[in-house]
Amino acid sequence: MLLLKIGVRFFLFLGLFAIFVLFLTRFVFLIYASPMTFSLDIVPERKVAIVFGAGLLRDGSAGPVLSDRVETAVKLYQAGKVDKLLMSGDNRFVEYNEPEAMRQYALKAGVPDEDIVLDYAGRRTYDTCYRAYEIFKVKSAILVTQPFHMARALYLCNSFGVESVGVEADNRYFLKRSRLIWNTRELFAMMGAAWDVMFAHPLPVLGEPEPIF
Repeated sequence: MLLLKIGVRFFLFLGLFAIFVLFLTRFVFLIYASPMTFSLDIVPERKVAIVFGAGLLRDGSAGPVLSDRVETAVKLYQAGKVDKLLMSGDNRFVEYNEPEAMRQYALKAGVPDEDIVLDYAGRRTYDTCYRAYEIFKVKSAILVTQPFHMARALYLCNSFGVESVGVEADNRYFLKRSRLIWNTRELFAMMGAAWDVMFAHPLPVLGEPEPIF
């Protein structure tokens, strides 16, 4: 019985410690990202905006989260804050093409096709930031994503040599339930990002360099 009590207390301590580490990591990421996050009106100009992939609708078009991001990127372009839009997303399957969905949305909004660059191997945030520097030779950028994701995106892109600032996509209202799910998932994603950068160093899909400029 004594051993059982000790075991229960030990695992309870481990659980509480893990929760503490998760929230501490989240707090540190948010503090890190705060001075690099701007409104659209005052964000410093960059040559490139990086738009991160998100879910698609059943017909293959951009879902609410993704269209929110592209809409913000289009506003940056129209305001003269950037010259090119780097649309990075998942295209592992023929029927699932995030970059093309983003491109179609931007084209309908009036962005010229020659100013849209597609990255078909941005399967996750780590890959998008890594490839932006290594493949597309992006040295500085404005990152476009929602608030729940911005801190991790800024951390990863700056870690890989892309001097980045962020503009949050906030053109739509999302249910509190959805935001809670995204923020909870982000607790673990931030831990994973820190682990990948500091220890694991996984290689994304690479290829020949395709400099944007």
